[in-house]
Amino acid sequence: MAKDTTLIQMKDISKSYDGEIVLDEFDLNIRENEFITLLGPSGCGKTTTLRILGGFTKPDTGRVIFEGTDITDMPANKRPLNTVFQKYSLFPHMNVAENIAFGLRISGKSESYINDKIKYALKLVNLAGYENRAVTSLSGGQQQRIAIARAIVNEPRVLLLDEPLGALDLKLRQEMQYELIRLKNELGITFVYTHDQEEALTMSDTVVVMNKGYIQQMGTPEQIYNEPENAFVADFIGDSNIFDGIMIEDRVVEICVHKFPCVDEGFGRNKPVDVVIRPEDIIIDKPGRGVIDGVVTSNVFIGVHYEMCVDAGGSEWLCQNTRSFPVGTEVSLNVDPENIQIMNKPQSEDEEAISLEEVLGEELKEE
Repeated sequence: MAKDTTLIQMKDISKSYDGEIVLDEFDLNIRENEFITLLGPSGCGKTTTLRILGGFTKPDTGRVIFEGTDITDMPANKRPLNTVFQKYSLFPHMNVAENIAFGLRISGKSESYINDKIKYALKLVNLAGYENRAVTSLSGGQQQRIAIARAIVNEPRVLLLDEPLGALDLKLRQEMQYELIRLKNELGITFVYTHDQEEALTMSDTVVVMNKGYIQQMGTPEQIYNEPENAFVADFIGDSNIFDGIMIEDRVVEICVHKFPCVDEGFGRNKPVDVVIRPEDIIIDKPGRGVIDGVVTSNVFIGVHYEMCVDAGGSEWLCQNTRSFPVGTEVSLNVDPENIQIMNKPQSEDEEAISLEEVLGEELKEE
């Protein structure tokens, strides 16, 4: 786990491109030895956040504080951080070993130290023996691994990774996830990472879900997945059923004109709410045994379980179950009360910014 010591503070950071706000009075504290992942749709500000931390982009307003020292105006090469970019940024005229050794040679390390570090890094990324290969002869996934190795050998206090595993195949990506966690624990490096939802839940101490320059929710992977604070977070992290509901009274919510017991209180009586139910939490039974009856309209086997859609109460329910119910089967659905998440509907323009429909309808592009 990450230490409680705050290593980096981003205070009141704002950044715009061509009049389009990417970060808006953004605040973030990063702890020492923390693995923190920034998530969000294209344009949410996560890559800009990494670029500001790395010194490649200067904020319009706000400060970046590293261990009490203001580094906002410090050039990238002077910061105790290394960055692994999406585009690798390897030197095409250098071989693999020369690419990995570049930063070490600038630092004046001995050749024996550099050679040991090259071998260590290549073993870490499963490319032992590739020292003399031309980087232009490597696949995209191999080039990405060399980029990670080049950053790791410098043993930075903080490692910034912008979707570093995107070019790797599934098996190698999973292996690299565990290797990065091991490296963090062994060397005490703080990781700030952007990538997909699955990796965030697997690797992170802290997950930051962003949208339109704001933090929508920040917490442990368990908190983000099991206790989303709004419909955007619930839908962005994992699969979710999100329904318009009516909070009849404490511990009773109406979904699709059917009353379900829940554990939430304090929403008032007959109040419109958003209701989130994870597909794996839906109990499928014989007709009449659950709260709401329906018919299976699709069924796909995805390896670990079956993913089915059920038409019930005029809505489509996404269900996941280890048992298969063929298309056309009449079923009944139920949900344990503690697995129903109740949320207030947005009441202001800022809250409306989390609307999933609005997010999916836009194509914002970060620098």
